[in-house]
Amino acid sequence: MNMSNFHSPEERRMAWWILTLNTFAFTICFACWMMNGVLITFLVDNGIYKWDPSEMGWLIGIPVLTGALFRLPLGVATDQWGGKPVLGILLLVSAIPMYLVSYCDSYWQFFAAGLGFGFTGTSFAVGIAYTSVWFPKGLQGTALGIFGAGNAGAALTTLGAPHVLNWLTENGQNLEGWRHLPKLYAALLIGTAVLFLLTAKNHFPEGAAAKSLVARLQPLKSVRVWRFGLYYFFVFGGFVALAQWLVPYYVNAYGTTVALAGALAACNSLPSGLIRAAGGWMSDRWGARTIMYWVFGSSLVCCALLVVPQMDIRSPGSGIMARAAGTVTSVSGAEVVVETAKLGTHRYPLKASSGDLVAKEERVKGLLIWPRATSWQEAVVTNGQQVKKKELLARGITEIFFQANIWVFTGLSLIIGAVMGIGKAAVYKHIPDYFPNDVGVVGGIVGVLGGLGGFVCPVIFGYLLKETGLWTSCWMFFFVVVLVCVVWMHIVIRRMTVAKTPDVAHHIE
Repeated sequence: MNMSNFHSPEERRMAWWILTLNTFAFTICFACWMMNGVLITFLVDNGIYKWDPSEMGWLIGIPVLTGALFRLPLGVATDQWGGKPVLGILLLVSAIPMYLVSYCDSYWQFFAAGLGFGFTGTSFAVGIAYTSVWFPKGLQGTALGIFGAGNAGAALTTLGAPHVLNWLTENGQNLEGWRHLPKLYAALLIGTAVLFLLTAKNHFPEGAAAKSLVARLQPLKSVRVWRFGLYYFFVFGGFVALAQWLVPYYVNAYGTTVALAGALAACNSLPSGLIRAAGGWMSDRWGARTIMYWVFGSSLVCCALLVVPQMDIRSPGSGIMARAAGTVTSVSGAEVVVETAKLGTHRYPLKASSGDLVAKEERVKGLLIWPRATSWQEAVVTNGQQVKKKELLARGITEIFFQANIWVFTGLSLIIGAVMGIGKAAVYKHIPDYFPNDVGVVGGIVGVLGGLGGFVCPVIFGYLLKETGLWTSCWMFFFVVVLVCVVWMHIVIRRMTVAKTPDVAHHIE
């Protein structure tokens, strides 16, 4: 590392210590922010509370709402007073409602507590502002990419919290033991706050000029900000939503335990958090636009594959109709015979059933990857019956079985999580290119919109599940969102190409 980027070796050491401290604090905050995804699923799965999918969606999403809405105010406060007091106080204050979760006994109590500890989600805006002021511009991308890896805190909760709950409840023998989990999280927040306040140091950029709130919000007038916000709605909001939603998804759709569901859900959230730094490097190497095309394209393919639900259905198939009017003279499992006045005897062979489409053992093992289908025909006429031309003699039956293999599902989920992580870095790579003098403000606004995605998506998922009865409806929603993103992006890029290089645009056509 080139030390000339810093004023002194002491400043360099402090900058990297602040980055380490910020990343650790952000990881803890993000783990706490995602707690309801595991806790609410555990409470419902064990019959402690009987909430429907839409109510679960609200409780899972409500902490995300607080963390989204207050990102911009906390980011402005960091610019005003510095990261040390803002993040330190944030950690201490958030520990109070987190602790109070252990005393909740009703839906609205959980709702209120979720609003309170949801402030942990604002740590991203605080950490971005606090980290960036310690590093010169040539190192800010690397530093912020490392800081963003704190998203992996989501995986720590989805992977570890179910096992902690099993331990606290003695494997379900003492269900009230769940109340110790929020106390443990509160202790983590307080311990991190103490470490932070004792070892961190405040710092402000040289020549920083104070701005009014109105001046800071001027970029809101640009449509481009909202477009970037929509991208972040998917790549970050979708990541946050899935970090919570995949736990009840696995439990209900695949019948797994909460512990296994948490481990499998971590396959989505862990790579998404860790690969963010690599996404920044890829955006520098090949350009953010190119990376976003790959992100959206890969996501569309994965969502399309994940939309298909588990199914075991029978549907009308290809039947047999009489070629001429006549009298049925023989009906068997193999054929239907019709005697006609003008054309003589007509024999209509029937396609026989091949037996069980899927053996019981195969269903139990759950290792089927490809869908299976079979069809057969059954006579609907009786011996001696008069039939007309084109009257149905035998109806067709088609049976389709698709297991939506859990490991294929997890693999596709891992891919989506990884491309979301790359996309998060690519979106923020756009911001300094278009808003070099308003990186903090635009980044905060885009972060707010992304955080709102993390709140809105679980709520929408809950209502979609309630109305359709399909767990795969969440992928249908994501497919539509990604399609809008890529079409909007392509239209804008096309217009920019035509405006700046009309000859090139004509050649492309």
